[in-house]
Order: sequence, then C-alpha cells, then structure tokens
Amino acid sequence: MDSQTPGTPQPSSNASMLDVDAVNRLLQQQPDEAAKLLQAAARAGHAPAQTWLAQLYLDGTGVSADAQEALHWFQRAAHADVPMAMNMLGRCHESGWGTPIDYELAAVWYRRAATHDLDWAVYNLAQMHANGRGMMQSRAEAFRWFTRAVELGHARAMHFLGQFYEYGWEVEVDQAHAFELYRRSAEGGDYRGLCSWASVLAGQGRIDEASSLIEGAIALAPRHYLEPLAQQLRSSSQIKLHALIKHINTRLRSTEYG
Repeated sequence: MDSQTPGTPQPSSNASMLDVDAVNRLLQQQPDEAAKLLQAAARAGHAPAQTWLAQLYLDGTGVSADAQEALHWFQRAAHADVPMAMNMLGRCHESGWGTPIDYELAAVWYRRAATHDLDWAVYNLAQMHANGRGMMQSRAEAFRWFTRAVELGHARAMHFLGQFYEYGWEVEVDQAHAFELYRRSAEGGDYRGLCSWASVLAGQGRIDEASSLIEGAIALAPRHYLEPLAQQLRSSSQIKLHALIKHINTRLRSTEYG
C-alpha cells in the first residue's frame, strides 16, 4: 500500500492560528517556509496542522525526512481526534515508519479512523482483513470493508472490489459489475484501476485506449508494481502493448537515480 496524504487541514476551534491558503502557496514556492508556519501552529496545539506537519516530515518536504518526528506529530493529532492522523498513525505502525512494525496496533488506529467514515482508513482496514495482518484473515470481512470504502468513493477500493465480483469471491460472479468498478477506479485516477480497465478494453480490441490508460498508470505506479506490469505486457498477445515496456524501463531508471 502507498502513503496517503492528510490533505488540507479542516477547520477547528483554533483554525485562526493557521492561514491554510498561505501554507498551500508556500508549499509550492518555499516549502521550508511553509514548514515553519506549520511547526508554529503544531506546537501551539493546532491538531490539523500537526497532521500536515507530520506528512511533511514523512515525505521530507520543507524539512529533512524524519519518520520518528512524523510519528510524534501523527500521534499528537490522532489523540486530538483527527481522523487522517489516526489513519496515518496506523500506516506508521503497519509499515514501520519511525516505530517497529505492529500490525495489531495499526488495525486499532485504522478502525478508529474508520468510525469517522474516512475512506482511506476503511480501505486500509479492508486490506488488513484481506491479508490477515493484525487479525484473522477474512475475505468476507475484506469484502464488507471494501464495499464500504467504495460507497465512500474510494477509487482504489473500487479496483479490489471489482476483483471480488470478477472472480466470485464472497459474492456471485458479476462480470459487468466488476468491469464497471474497474472503469470507475480508472476514472478516479488509481493506477491499478487504470490497468484493470485497460485489460478490459484490450479484450474488446480497443488497444489504443488500453495503451493510453496503461501509459497513465506507469506514470503513477510505485516501483514494486512496475516490474510485474512489464512482465504482463511482455506476455501479452497484443504486440502494440509491448512498446509500453520502454516507458516502464525509463520510469524505473528515474526512480533509481531520482
């Protein structure tokens, strides 16, 4: 799973301490100055700013990357009931960012964030059930939580729920519904959805459309997804899709040296 960003802080009782528009502008032009504004607000107890600052430390934006400092601020904001901070604290415990991996604790924080109907937390909880991390593996529970994430509009969950309907996991096979979920996931900009919908289009002979979607996915996908994708393209009967492998190789080189 990939890192989620907290996004723009939501209003709170002390929102006047932070000029959100100014921070957004500075992040584009002077990220170090943006970080200073967030640090001041975070130290003064502005919980959404603490979440935002934590993500800057996680990403190394405007500050030196520091997973332990990110963990600290996610913890502060999570205990102040910021749903995205709860979710990101779960990510820290699941991925070992600034702390030893602890799947059970990650699941606790995902579940807490999910009670606020945060789509990323609901999706992450579905993945924990699917993979048996921090709990007993349960495809039925994964189906339930993926369904809820889709109801909340989560694009990546649409891809995974589509697989349930395509392969008949915990539900009757419904290829039309599966394909619709892949299409919606692709329209939501998820790289997995883009590839799944491209596969559907390729099967319909719409190769140019499929190629365009895969090219978009290559620009978005993390490195661990690109190498298996290259293997799939290499084995495709559609020769035109083989040309996309060079785009993957270029992207892999850029991530290696970038």
